[in-house]
Amino acid sequence: MPVYLFRALLGLGALWTLPNTLIGLLLGAAGLVFGAHMHWRRRDLAIVFHRWPWGPGGAITFGNVILHTGDNLDSPCVTYAHRAGHGEQPTIMLADHERAHVYQYLVLGPLFLPLYLLCGGISARNRFERAADRYALSGRGWWPFGADA
Repeated sequence: MPVYLFRALLGLGALWTLPNTLIGLLLGAAGLVFGAHMHWRRRDLAIVFHRWPWGPGGAITFGNVILHTGDNLDSPCVTYAHRAGHGEQPTIMLADHERAHVYQYLVLGPLFLPLYLLCGGISARNRFERAADRYALSGRGWWPFGADA
């Protein structure tokens, strides 16, 4: 695929998911008052807010925004299946997992959040989380509705 076509598709995806990105920007901006800081991560196609002050730890993605409670998104974490006791799996990089969600948002846009919630929300049984873990483990398979979803 030519680079210009790929960039055009990324731009269309960013516009499509803009409502979700705005949610992330509003939440991230609220965190700035409490010490969060932000920067653009080109590889993840996202604005990342580090030291976001709310939540149980880890990260959550809204469109092209990642809210992260820690200092470095390039940190190891366990998969949802591992955390739920569904077997031993190697650790993954949190950035890779969240990047998969950014890709999912770029394709699904405003449909992402309702579909994500219908699939079980934040849990090991959610096909979106399984796909993000699969992508973080292998670099492939971020789409949640494939044959191996």
